[in-house]
Amino acid sequence: MPRLAPALLLATLLLPALAAAEVVGEVDTVFKFIGPDHKIIVEAYDDPGVRGVTCYVSRAKTGGIKGGLGLAEDKSEASIACRQTGPIAFPKPVPQQEEMYSERISLIFKKLRVVRMVDAARNTLVYLTYSDRVIEGSPQNSVTAVPVDRNTPIPLKR
Repeated sequence: MPRLAPALLLATLLLPALAAAEVVGEVDTVFKFIGPDHKIIVEAYDDPGVRGVTCYVSRAKTGGIKGGLGLAEDKSEASIACRQTGPIAFPKPVPQQEEMYSERISLIFKKLRVVRMVDAARNTLVYLTYSDRVIEGSPQNSVTAVPVDRNTPIPLKR
């Protein structure tokens, strides 16, 4: 049983995300003879705190042998577009700023993050995607906004 502990720790490190992503599509960017090709993937993330909002994130996915084994570090570039995909509803008050999603883009040190912010003055939800690293993050980022009907004020968590 003690030998199982390192395997469980490694499996936990390799779990992909806090929220479920749905792959919408992908395109190959570089052909690799061995292992999967380098790709750009587009994933959809439904905001877990706001019904009726979906964010689409495009990002690079490294292929080759390392990419196929999950050992490659993906690039920091990502783009985001969030849209109203149904009636917007707030099951509970939302914080002024909250991480909506996080996914590892390297074995241990690097993560892609999506953060929701509330612009209360404009009754708008603002979504930011960026990557960070234990030692040094990247200033590359992308931002999008979803206006909420003025008749539906955004309930802020106090």
